[in-house]
Amino acid sequence: MADAATSVLAIGSLGLGWTFGWSAVDPLVGMVGAAVILSWSLTLIRDAAAVLLDRVPLDGLDARIRSHIEIDGDRVADLHVWRLGPGHHAAIVSVVSDRPQDPAAYKRRIARLRGLSHVTVEVHACPDHDKRAA
Repeated sequence: MADAATSVLAIGSLGLGWTFGWSAVDPLVGMVGAAVILSWSLTLIRDAAAVLLDRVPLDGLDARIRSHIEIDGDRVADLHVWRLGPGHHAAIVSVVSDRPQDPAAYKRRIARLRGLSHVTVEVHACPDHDKRAA
C-alpha cells in the first residue's frame, strides 16, 4: 500500500507541476512520500521484532487462557504464549490438579478462544495441593 500510495503521489505531483507549472509540488510530495514510507517501515520493524523476540501478546490472551483453565481447583503452573503469525498464537500450558483430567479436556476448555492455532497441555497430579498450601 505504501508503495502504491507513493507512486500515485509522484504521478499526481508530476501532473500538477507540468499542468500548472508548480515546480515546488514535486519536492513537497517527495517529502510526504518519505513520511508514508517511514511510517510503514516502522510498523513493519515493530511487527517483525514482536515475532522474532517471541513477545507475549498484549491482547490479554494469556489471562483468558488462565480463566478458562483455572476451574474446580485446577491451576496453571506455567504458561507460555507467543505469536506464530497474524492472528495465530501458540500456547504451552502446564496444569496442576488434585483431580487431573486428560489434556484433551483442558484443550476443549480453551478451544473457543480466538487466535489459538497450536496448543500443548501438560497435566501434573498433585493430590491435596490446596491442603499443603494452607
